[in-house]
Amino acid sequence: MPPMQLDQTDLKILKLLQTSGKLSNQELATKVGLSASPCSRRVKALEDAGYIAGYATLLSATHFDLALTAFIQVRLEKHNQEVLEQFETTVTAYDEVQECCLLTGSDADYQLKVLVKDMAHYKTFLLEKLTSNPHIRGVHSSFVLKHVKQKSIIPLPE
Repeated sequence: MPPMQLDQTDLKILKLLQTSGKLSNQELATKVGLSASPCSRRVKALEDAGYIAGYATLLSATHFDLALTAFIQVRLEKHNQEVLEQFETTVTAYDEVQECCLLTGSDADYQLKVLVKDMAHYKTFLLEKLTSNPHIRGVHSSFVLKHVKQKSIIPLPE
């Protein structure tokens, strides 16, 4: 399916939904100058075309006692498709991992953004989960001192 042609109204809808996801359809319609039905149809078309990937509520990590953010660079021993897929499947199952990116131009193969309660929980994650993978050749961890800008979904306690 060819990408839909976005007009200024579509762009305004997308900008508003990114910053104010709780807007009702009526509020959104008013802000973009449409009636409710055409606005709803546009949002549905944007969803169907893949411009809107989903909806989420951003939670405060500190309210869930998740105070430590770490960036971990991971080097693998092999770079064949099987090893890469196995690593990606394993790491995506860890609730602590907020992001996982395959890198180029670095000594690392992957960079992970990890969110945990404290250093003890980080140690448990690192030693009992991440580095139990036999294909990991090395890791390098950096810890966040201050969040300057942050937009992400956090894991909730079960």
